[in-house]
Amino acid sequence: MFTQWSALSPNRGVRSRSINAENRTGAAGGAGRAASPLGPGRKGSAYLPLPAGESLTLAEIDGPGVIRHIWITVAERTPDGGPFVLRDLVLRAYWEGSETPAVEVPLGDFFCNGFATRALVTSVPIVVAPTGGMNAYFPMPFRTHARLTLESQHDADLPHVFYQVDYTTGDEIGADTGYFHAQWRRSNGSTPLGTDHVVLDGVRGRGTYVGTYIALASLQRYWWGEGEVKFFVDDDEELPTLCSTGLEDYAGGAWAFQDALRNDPEPEVLTFSAPYSGYPYHSARDTTRASPFATHMPPMHGLYRWHLPDPIYFEERLKVTLQQIGAWDHGLFERQDDLSTTAYWYQDSPNSHRAPLPPAPERRPR
Repeated sequence: MFTQWSALSPNRGVRSRSINAENRTGAAGGAGRAASPLGPGRKGSAYLPLPAGESLTLAEIDGPGVIRHIWITVAERTPDGGPFVLRDLVLRAYWEGSETPAVEVPLGDFFCNGFATRALVTSVPIVVAPTGGMNAYFPMPFRTHARLTLESQHDADLPHVFYQVDYTTGDEIGADTGYFHAQWRRSNGSTPLGTDHVVLDGVRGRGTYVGTYIALASLQRYWWGEGEVKFFVDDDEELPTLCSTGLEDYAGGAWAFQDALRNDPEPEVLTFSAPYSGYPYHSARDTTRASPFATHMPPMHGLYRWHLPDPIYFEERLKVTLQQIGAWDHGLFERQDDLSTTAYWYQDSPNSHRAPLPPAPERRPR
């Protein structure tokens, strides 16, 4: 599988290219040519519009090559369409001319900004910088063709999509190099008690699982994070080969992300963002200002875990699940929370089993 994050020694025939609104094809010698009131080549076309219901082709590239960096920023709300732009836009990636996307994720969730809400993220493959500069550094290799699109299912036009796709061409793509995939799923408080949320299922072939983003809206009282993340690899049936000890443990934390376990005074919840794990978002306050009523929202928690130093390899198939288990003074209990997850992995096929992406109204945060 593809693990080369950088090449300090240039390889013959490999060329660096970049696509943005000023050079939409990535043509050599074609960047920065658009004119502005300052003159030709003086920042004349930094963005593209995205009308409601339309799609924008961010990049279309002939291979072989590797997409090495994606940067994008958009407004998180519009006056007419409301505050959920980051859930209403859908990022897709297609490899080798396939009509089935290997990546199909709401824009914000792909960049670990669930709930259509900004959160700073400082990790190795995903960085969200002030204010809303979203960066992905997952290498995305392809042999013949790559296409990235952004679809708007938002109810109003977006006048500005700023983006850049940095890539190389002429790369030597080995026979064992996998294709990048990402998939979003939601259990919107709808699973029966004792039923695990499915992060990923139906993957067949050989590959490497490299990360999970979890956006959890807590719909019941007390602690929400005792559930175990389970990886059913290859021949696993009833029991998994890999299993975490709890959700905050899986994200690199401990003891409920609190400064102390106590009842009085009320403990402080501590967020963090680190290279391979993080808990960058926690809030129970509605900041959208989309309603004049003084109401709070369910507590929302954003967590990520990157399996880059400790990848999860599979040879034939993979299933990933997350238990919904809580705890209080009287022990463990089953929960029904609103879970939205994004799975990131590489596999030996440009296509994989794809769970249907729900329409925008069904993706709306609580």
